[in-house]
Amino acid sequence: MSIQESLEAFRRQMPPGCTLVAVSKTQPPDKIKEAYACGQRVFGENRAQELAAKAEALPKDIEWHMIGHLQTNKIKYIASFVSLIHSVDSLKLLEEIDRQGRKAGRKISCLLQVHIAEEEAKFGFSGTEISELVSSAPWSEWRHIQIKGLMGMATFTEDRQQVRREFRNLRTLYEELRSEKLPAAITMEELSMGMSGDYPIALEEGSTMIRVGTAIFGQRNG
Repeated sequence: MSIQESLEAFRRQMPPGCTLVAVSKTQPPDKIKEAYACGQRVFGENRAQELAAKAEALPKDIEWHMIGHLQTNKIKYIASFVSLIHSVDSLKLLEEIDRQGRKAGRKISCLLQVHIAEEEAKFGFSGTEISELVSSAPWSEWRHIQIKGLMGMATFTEDRQQVRREFRNLRTLYEELRSEKLPAAITMEELSMGMSGDYPIALEEGSTMIRVGTAIFGQRNG
């Protein structure tokens, strides 16, 4: 299936208001341009320096999302233009994003990453940590961060019920936070969950943003 056919297939099955993030990590610029020519404008990368290089070389109306684990010393490469950072998983990272946002003169939109999988390798806050962070972090001092919602990755497993359970737990946390009185720096607008292997379940469980690479571009180049 071509990139155009894949994108059209996704658009047919996605509910209104849901965003498709085309994961272009390791993909060459010509493939990104092909997706762009088909109307795709939101792309996701997992390495800050690769993201910065592609942003420099490709059309300026692309919305670039940072979806991979982000080290504090790499934020500076993307702070001036990144549309959304999905993978905020520590207090230290929040502090540095705010610092780099101040230097860039802009407010950086972020998602808090929640650890929902049984796999130890996954990053993210626990549900308890998220609640503590929301209630006790110095949000009024961080004037260059806007938290837009939550992100999570399910366990890589063939057990579809387990994947559904993990996504459902994240949706429950998201809804609980939406019902609370939150600091001005936090708005629960986006729930980023679902990738090439499990996005149908994520959509059924209320995802507002799916991150899909191989199902659009084919196998990665590295």
